[in-house]
Amino acid sequence: MSRRRTAALGALALSAVLALTACSSSSNAPGAGGDDLGLAKGGTLTVATEGTYRPFTYHDEDGKLVGYDVEIIEAVAKKLDLNIEFKETQWDGIFAGLDAGRVDVIANQVSINPEREAKYLFSEPYTVSPSVVVVKDSDDSISSFADLEGKKTAQSLTSNFYKLAEEAGADVTPIEGWAQAVELLRQGRVEATVNDKLTFLDYEKTDGPTGLKIAAETDPAKSAVVTTKGKKALIEKIDGALDDLREDGTLAKISEKYFGADVTE
Repeated sequence: MSRRRTAALGALALSAVLALTACSSSSNAPGAGGDDLGLAKGGTLTVATEGTYRPFTYHDEDGKLVGYDVEIIEAVAKKLDLNIEFKETQWDGIFAGLDAGRVDVIANQVSINPEREAKYLFSEPYTVSPSVVVVKDSDDSISSFADLEGKKTAQSLTSNFYKLAEEAGADVTPIEGWAQAVELLRQGRVEATVNDKLTFLDYEKTDGPTGLKIAAETDPAKSAVVTTKGKKALIEKIDGALDDLREDGTLAKISEKYFGADVTE
């Protein structure tokens, strides 16, 4: 064998080794498994969330983004070996970011309903909780959703709670979130607000006594991670991660931390 041919074969062998090494490094790198999921950024799960909706997504005393939904989706990303990036936005614009492809998923207590299912893909639910009508302690005029007819309520116009209030015949005052709804209710500018029961219970626990009460509630609603119809592979991976996290007790542990009970099923 000539020296020239030997050198060429040696170079080819070295190239093959380097290629295998590169592939191995790439597959073991954080986020390497996300290239086939249609992510906005390769290897990174980009998540839309409000950051102002305690206890689901909010900032702690140090300014860090925390909350029940935040920890759930962080655990999912870790299970899928993906990096995670949060993009905070007001609820009224949260679906626009998803539609435009600026984010991959929403993790923000998005309730599953037929209208949304017609347009989006949902993961398995990770929260099961009823919607409630919240009123002042002294108000006995509302004891059911039917009693909201003609009453002033404070709701975000793109929320599932708005739909419930509207269907009941309420006169809806548009607001941006729970804190504003509570403020209007305590000032007497509205007579009620519809929201998630867990939100109210956390508010009572952290700010009570609040002078407010639950007047009525629905059957439990289910909330899940949501993405666009084109990301079926991604939602299937998220479902698999949620199954694993449910089985190993992670979901229950996060739920107990925020609510003192397992609200994941």
